[in-house]
Amino acid sequence: MTTDAEAVVRAAYHAAEGSTMDVQGFIDLFAEDGVFNNVVAGETYRGEHLGDQVAFMGKLAPDVHRELHRFHVLGNIVSVELSIRGTFIGPFETPAGVIQPTGAKLDIPTADFWYIEDGKIKEFNCYVGLSVMLAQLGVRPDFASAVTASTAAAS
Repeated sequence: MTTDAEAVVRAAYHAAEGSTMDVQGFIDLFAEDGVFNNVVAGETYRGEHLGDQVAFMGKLAPDVHRELHRFHVLGNIVSVELSIRGTFIGPFETPAGVIQPTGAKLDIPTADFWYIEDGKIKEFNCYVGLSVMLAQLGVRPDFASAVTASTAAAS
């Protein structure tokens, strides 16, 4: 049996699929004061920006697909363990410049928590495996620079 909360969340995932990519449809599922928290990155989106991450992933990996592994509904709270999958064929803009696409396959572990009120998304908290995603994009930590900076700071 599908609950209203589950139907709303499944509609959000459908709107964010590469084969569908309906950014406005994703935004329309949120309450007027709804919020999307990209928790790991420390980013919060509201209003017209609620679909920014959906558009970003669609540009990065136009074939983006969310494989839903575990889906739990407790009243108006929905928790989902999933993998965000796709092919890195779009540019990845960073503060240091653009990382050109490599065709790498992405398989990013993620946990999502959705809070539904009156049939709309009130809050969506996404915990994406950012370190896994960056590694799959070919971005490796620069430990040497960090060690140098910490040594200089300690002096």
